[in-house]
Amino acid sequence: MLRAAGIGVGDEVVVPAFGNAEVSEAVALAGALPVFADIDPVSYCLDPSAVEAVVTGRTAAIVAVHRFGRPADVVGLHAVGQRHGILVLEQGESEAPYDEVAQRRQRAAYLDTKLKGVRTPDGGVGHTYQQYVVRVPGNGRPDRDAFARAVRARGVECRVPVKTPVHRLPDFRRCVSLPETERAAEETLALPVDGSLTRRDMQRIVSACNALGGLLQPA
Repeated sequence: MLRAAGIGVGDEVVVPAFGNAEVSEAVALAGALPVFADIDPVSYCLDPSAVEAVVTGRTAAIVAVHRFGRPADVVGLHAVGQRHGILVLEQGESEAPYDEVAQRRQRAAYLDTKLKGVRTPDGGVGHTYQQYVVRVPGNGRPDRDAFARAVRARGVECRVPVKTPVHRLPDFRRCVSLPETERAAEETLALPVDGSLTRRDMQRIVSACNALGGLLQPA
């Protein structure tokens, strides 16, 4: 994709650090330099204003990555691209059948109304809930990790969606300020919303999470 767009040695490509290293690896493979910009704390996708702040004369492209089934701000990113003559590329997530998306949205809506003590996701336009990602706010302690262990102990599967941002990985280590990326990596937790979950399963998720509200109180 990048090479086909004429991107190569000497070029910079703006990418998110919140996610896996796949996009950064593709940039490096093309001979270009991945440059990390911060994310929007609601969508977990690139923040156009943060992207604009890292644009230089060598910036050749921006890669908009849609995250957890929520679309990136493509309009905002294209506006940045147009102002600076920069190509905007999109990396989408695999699309699920309509019925499956509808079932996930139904389960997500249930969790939205029932969960307490965690910050539920902002659905936004077109969210397909490939992952239902909540925030477990930290208070100087590994609250998210303690919360995850306790939820699993109650029989509910959950996962940390991004354990290490790309800018902290050895191959891409950068001394950059990405506060929203860092915060999201420390606080986010994905809860199950797949279509196979029964109403009893959903009630178990709510019960397990809501019973742990005390973990979220200030130390």
